[in-house]
Amino acid sequence: MRQEPALLNVIDVEATCWDGQPPPGSVHEIIEIGLTVVDVSARRRVSRHRVLVRPARSAVSDFCTELTGLTQAEVERGVTFAEACRILVEEYGAGERPWASWGEYDRRQFARQSRADGVAYPFGHPAERTHTNAKAVFAAAYGLRKKPAMDHALRIAGLPFEGRHHRGEDDAWNIAALVLDLLARGAWPATA
Repeated sequence: MRQEPALLNVIDVEATCWDGQPPPGSVHEIIEIGLTVVDVSARRRVSRHRVLVRPARSAVSDFCTELTGLTQAEVERGVTFAEACRILVEEYGAGERPWASWGEYDRRQFARQSRADGVAYPFGHPAERTHTNAKAVFAAAYGLRKKPAMDHALRIAGLPFEGRHHRGEDDAWNIAALVLDLLARGAWPATA
């Protein structure tokens, strides 16, 4: 009898941002969700995805475009945040599947935006049970006092950076490489 693969969603979000304070009435909103699916049993990345999200209360600044490469025109073609959450649940099993991100920002941003938009949080509850902070696991596994940025962690692990930094799809792919490194070291939590 063939066993179902143990899948993990690795997620990285990009949000509207500014060089300084947001303009009046603007808030940080998710504009891109990068997702890499990892087969934990086979220890490999099996797919990568990108969901563009149309912001409702803010616009993509020049600073944000410089950082992420995303433009207002590009994200205008995206889906609503509610639709993005539906896609995560229906197409990527976000309600049942464990997930990881680099740090706590992504989990907190989803929680904030879900509350603000009146959209059901797409990941299982409680969030602490379904979410793994890969940055904290990496720092502990490597005996680091400070939790490194993702690009620095790749250098520490001897892994190449693939793609563009601050592009959700590429960052999720690179974080997944770090998850695989932690799996190989036996450092990834068994519950994740």
